[in-house]
Amino acid sequence: MKRKQLRFGKGFRVAINDRRAQAAEMVIAPGQAEGDPQNRHLGADQWLYVVSGSGSAFINGKRYVLKRGTLMLIEHGEKHQIRNSGRTLLRTLNFYVPPAYNEDGDELPAAKR
Repeated sequence: MKRKQLRFGKGFRVAINDRRAQAAEMVIAPGQAEGDPQNRHLGADQWLYVVSGSGSAFINGKRYVLKRGTLMLIEHGEKHQIRNSGRTLLRTLNFYVPPAYNEDGDELPAAKR
């Protein structure tokens, strides 16, 4: 069993993981974005849940509205960018299956998954 109290500080932080899945906090300031439109995870699906704030997800060039309570599945290989279009911090909880990042938040090479 693993347990972690989430803080939702600024930026991206891996919260907890095992060999099969990973959870990470992502906090984006107003007007900022995480990733570029060509960002993709070749070996992991990303489940994104909006805890608070609002923004947009750009998936394969299409825009989707994000607001508190939104749950989104970004499948492996899909190009995506998450942008805060609101006035407050955009706080999201993200699950990667299998893990996509190391403890420092650097993306894992596909062979390490």
